[in-house]
Amino acid sequence: MFRTILLLTASNVFMTFAWYGNLKNTSLPIWKAILISWGIAFFEYCLMVPANRAGFINGFSGFQLKITQEVITLVVFSLFAVFYLKEPFQWKYLLSFALLVGAVYFMFKK
Repeated sequence: MFRTILLLTASNVFMTFAWYGNLKNTSLPIWKAILISWGIAFFEYCLMVPANRAGFINGFSGFQLKITQEVITLVVFSLFAVFYLKEPFQWKYLLSFALLVGAVYFMFKK
């Protein structure tokens, strides 16, 4: 389980930079931003596919993998938005995360 979470987190770091990293340099031509993003996303896939496979083999259902990945994505993106994009974190984001943690709880409840 730890390996799956670690791989999902690492893949999400790459994904976040691939999708949103170009927002700090909007003067870059869009075709260059796309090519750079594809290059970064390659590494995301190199981590995401093994993460999902390892998780599935070790007892995660597809639904559990997806909801776990979404929560990790939002945590990684929040850190990225605050520290890289310099956007303020608002209380409503925290409330939204709490609701997602509730979703994770119910997803794994037997």
